[in-house]
Amino acid sequence: MLESALPVPPCERTLMIALSLTPELREMFLPSPIWDDLVRLGPIVPMEEAEVLVTGWETPRLDAEALERAPRLRLVAHTGAAVGFLVSDALWDRGIRVTQTGAAMAPAVGEMALTFTLSLLHQVHRFDHRLRSGGGWEETRAAARPARELRGSVVGVVGASRTGRAYLELVRPLGAELLLTDPLVDAAEAAALGATLVPLDELLSRSDVVALHAPAIPATRHLLGRRELALLRDGAALVNTARSWLVDSDALLDELRAGRIDAALDVFDEEPLPLDSPLRALPNVLLTPHQAAATVEGHERQGRSTVAEIARFLSGEPLRHEITRERLRWTA
Repeated sequence: MLESALPVPPCERTLMIALSLTPELREMFLPSPIWDDLVRLGPIVPMEEAEVLVTGWETPRLDAEALERAPRLRLVAHTGAAVGFLVSDALWDRGIRVTQTGAAMAPAVGEMALTFTLSLLHQVHRFDHRLRSGGGWEETRAAARPARELRGSVVGVVGASRTGRAYLELVRPLGAELLLTDPLVDAAEAAALGATLVPLDELLSRSDVVALHAPAIPATRHLLGRRELALLRDGAALVNTARSWLVDSDALLDELRAGRIDAALDVFDEEPLPLDSPLRALPNVLLTPHQAAATVEGHERQGRSTVAEIARFLSGEPLRHEITRERLRWTA
């Protein structure tokens, strides 16, 4: 559920709140009136005095040494989704709770994955690359594969995560045949999402488009390696708005250089993407700079979600988006 306002009325008690956000992130996630809602919950204080710490992508890891500076800390409210880089056993051992805003980011990522899907099917990336490179009209048309419609195409979704479900919700009404692979989902749940549950190998070999929405956990490291990428049919398209962790980048580059498949990528092993990356020159690749979740509306949802979770913590209500040590094993 996405919050649009505080879930509880203001309490007499307040919390000491510290921010570990760059000025840019603070303005992005906590503009007025979201900022006004936050400071109603408690004063902004140094980390040494904080009971709650609001964190961002550039926050240093909260290891034992860092936590020594925050003896009163009880809650970490992260404005992003992935918290693996941030948390440590020392944090869990002290009983500090962690919440994040992945649910708030899912709608934007789902839309971007759909945008990628349609662009690849309709060959927008190849047309754009050839025209910008000085190609003639008929030459540009000839350089692309035959365009395909989403209706009737087979779309395979790897991971029924929050973003995977948001993507499924958008693609389903457009008439695609949906396949899903996820070890935590059974056939009945997949059917409720409008998809057929199949093994990964079958999904890869049958799909016209494969969209990655799995978490970056040890079990998913290079989930798509050289063998798996070879299962993709000629002319298939790969959409990755999740993590580059999921794909063997060297094997993917070889497939793309061969021109056998197309890809749309928002995530990379090295970010920013180096200027000399061979991906930049390939006509069958659509690139964006890790911006799938970066919408105005998404940032507002992230800020409101963060403040709403702090309000729940203050009032003693259950947190809606808590990440525990055990759950971290299964989430991005």
